[in-house]
Amino acid sequence: MVDYLYDGTFEGLLTCIYHHYYTEKASGIFRKEEYQSTMLGGYQEVETEEEKTITVYEAIEKKISSEDLKRVYKVFMSSVANKETKILNYVRLGFVKGSCVSMLHGDPIVYEVQQAERKVNGEVHRLKGLIRFSELGNKVLYSPIEPDHDLIEFLADHFCDRFKNEPFIIHDVKRSKALIAYQGSWYISRFTKDELSPLSEEEKEYRRLWKSYFENMAIRERINPRCQKNLMPVRYWKHLTEFQL
Repeated sequence: MVDYLYDGTFEGLLTCIYHHYYTEKASGIFRKEEYQSTMLGGYQEVETEEEKTITVYEAIEKKISSEDLKRVYKVFMSSVANKETKILNYVRLGFVKGSCVSMLHGDPIVYEVQQAERKVNGEVHRLKGLIRFSELGNKVLYSPIEPDHDLIEFLADHFCDRFKNEPFIIHDVKRSKALIAYQGSWYISRFTKDELSPLSEEEKEYRRLWKSYFENMAIRERINPRCQKNLMPVRYWKHLTEFQL
């Protein structure tokens, strides 16, 4: 058995799974830049190959299910430890059990993948309510976020439906990438704050008014910091307009 090292892309991961079946069994799959070799076994660097990627992609969809393919992708976009090996084990089990694999809740392989997917879905749900947009001078709506998981594309449909006729950017500052959308179409691109226009004058005034409203409408006797932090974790406060000047 061998550890496979890949380039960090979903396509690269699927290529490694291909080699698990057609070259040599994998003891684990790891990103090249994060791998620490041991004395217990060898490793092999894998080049991403489109044909092998497509073969595994279609096999998961046909032999397991399209929903499990989506699950595998969400887990890949998560930040959970050893996600690649967890995905490999889940796919291996799925090829044996078929579409019923997702119902094996008591299986530790399935449980780990379900938990990882739940973490991504939970943060997506939370951000749908916490994301705040500001208007830039060029009339584009902009929101910076720093999510635990790599999930901005999972926000696309929700906000494209909400802002059907307005251009907007959801910027994952931590990963220097952004969801850029207008009139229902969207794409993911590398992005930095250097590319931003300044806030519009109207936005600056709205921020001042909103902060004033937020501070003055609160009933001091009913403020519950513990409840507030449970519903709106502190790690998200940095980008909430009501906490900014």
